[in-house]
Amino acid sequence: MDLTMPQKLRTVSILFCSMMLPLLSACDGGGQGAVDAAQTSMPQVLVTIVTAKPETITLADELPGRVSAFRTAEIRPQVGGILEKRLFEQGSEVQAGQKLFQINAEPFKADVDSAAAALQRAEAALVRFKGKFDRAEQLIETKAISHETYEEAVADLAQAKANVAEARATLQRRRLDLDFATVRAPIAGRIGQSLVSEGALVSTTGSNALAIVQQIDQVYVDVRQPASQLNVIREASKSGQFDDASRIPVTILGASEKPYSVSGKALFSEISVDPGTGNVTVRVQVDNPNRLLLPGMYVRARLPRGVRHNALMVPQEAVVRDPTGQSQLVIVGGDQKAARRNVDIGEIIDRRAIVTSGLKPGEIVVVQGQERVQDGAPVETAEFHAPDASAKN
Repeated sequence: MDLTMPQKLRTVSILFCSMMLPLLSACDGGGQGAVDAAQTSMPQVLVTIVTAKPETITLADELPGRVSAFRTAEIRPQVGGILEKRLFEQGSEVQAGQKLFQINAEPFKADVDSAAAALQRAEAALVRFKGKFDRAEQLIETKAISHETYEEAVADLAQAKANVAEARATLQRRRLDLDFATVRAPIAGRIGQSLVSEGALVSTTGSNALAIVQQIDQVYVDVRQPASQLNVIREASKSGQFDDASRIPVTILGASEKPYSVSGKALFSEISVDPGTGNVTVRVQVDNPNRLLLPGMYVRARLPRGVRHNALMVPQEAVVRDPTGQSQLVIVGGDQKAARRNVDIGEIIDRRAIVTSGLKPGEIVVVQGQERVQDGAPVETAEFHAPDASAKN
């Protein structure tokens, strides 16, 4: 039978399909099996995890502050004269009453001797007038002398007593001047450099101090923050979030962000408001037994502003973002399969984020390895161990 060309092509096509159909079926079945086998043999992704547990945390603001001495005393002379000696080591610790400078004391010694002699003359005159008074008192009874003479004896005795009192006070003043020739420390603390040298003429009217002593076993750290934030702290204090609302504990941080081994307390009774900026200056009193903090240093103070109970926190690296910027956590279920979940994140404290919603206590959160995990994929888990922050510093 003769066939046209289109009919021939159709016949060949049918024959080819009938021959290839079994082969295609076999290939299709084998390919699916290979895929299934590959999925079955694929290893599980290893991730590190933490379990969400309720915690009590303290919310705080880190604010810049400057250290100032607890007490500062300028050493000034109380008498004038030539400075003979410096009696302290510059930069050392001095005690209250310790000798610091010696002013030439010879003129003051002479003044003491002169005042002592004047006192002796006044006391001798007192003895003489006391005798006259005693005789006048006996004679007036017999009317051997007039009342005018008796009254003069009484007045002379009173004048002599006044002269003795004046001479005694003058002697006391001269002795004080002699004592002031030795300049002493009014407070205990660390003394700086000497601001005058031996041989200098010092006076009580001079504008420059001889030295400065600063008490630094305790120091103040003055920090500034907006006045509105202060109201938040006060509300937290009134609600009983702090144990002692009048003295809230403060952590002092150095330049390396490592806390100093000192304790501080905010003194809210010593608060001033800057009228230009509206900021408040909060004074923090810090124990400084090892003299780690020095006046003039700039530090950072972690000032608490509230306490949150039953807060859920996760390491900061556990939080991921979707293309829209939504915060997510990868949660591992009881079947060891991971799934992404949208959550709301609050503040970051010590490299840990507060989860305000979307997470329940006891749930397992992936910290490392989220980028290799697909939703519904099984995972292999290991506990996450946070790096030691102190080791880095």
